[in-house]
Amino acid sequence: MVATPLAAEGDPPASAAAPDAAVVLAVFDLDGTITRHDSLAPLLWGYAWRHPWRLLQLLVALPHLLGALLARDRGELKGTMIHALLGGLPRSAVTAWTNRFCARLLRAGLFAEAVEHIRSHQQAGHRLVLLSASTDFYVPLIGARLGFGSTVCTPVRWRADGRLDGRLAGPNHRGEQKARVLRQLMAETGAREVHAYGNSSADLPHLRLATHGWFVNGNAALIGMDHPNVRVVRWRTPGGI
Repeated sequence: MVATPLAAEGDPPASAAAPDAAVVLAVFDLDGTITRHDSLAPLLWGYAWRHPWRLLQLLVALPHLLGALLARDRGELKGTMIHALLGGLPRSAVTAWTNRFCARLLRAGLFAEAVEHIRSHQQAGHRLVLLSASTDFYVPLIGARLGFGSTVCTPVRWRADGRLDGRLAGPNHRGEQKARVLRQLMAETGAREVHAYGNSSADLPHLRLATHGWFVNGNAALIGMDHPNVRVVRWRTPGGI
């Protein structure tokens, strides 16, 4: 299959696709790529602001937080924060808050350019995957609302009584872990063309695997001359659905 030609810098891919075309994957990071800012921190702090006694839990968790910071373990840091600020909530309360938060995020917290690219891939019949380091108690909701066929994100633990634990139940889907997931997706689907979108240096390992890597608002100096398949695009326009 001939790769879909890309027009001027920042333009979405062409939407025409042959009916018998091989699988084309379009894999999007979430935070800073589709959304204009991080999503997990505002979700956590937004809940804590409405339930300030939860902030006391951070004092209890402080040794674990400091240990995770010193070890540069982002997964441990993330799980400890979720456990402190949301841990113990019943699933119904988690669902109610994440529905409220995600509705506001999707209404006004996205890049319009990201929405345009997502829609273009959908129209072309490409297989859309949301691949995020953020967590599985809310990212799949965003993926479903945006029309993604599947979502791969960081899993968190739930207690036997159905309440949220919040600590991680699996790998933090960041950096090389995203590259491993993309390799697996490519092997499973037999995809011969892959569009991958990300915004941070941690996204570069999987962007470099793609036929077309889109480094959203990234630093071109980080790409290197050996990866002409990765290009920097500038997305600035606020948007939503």
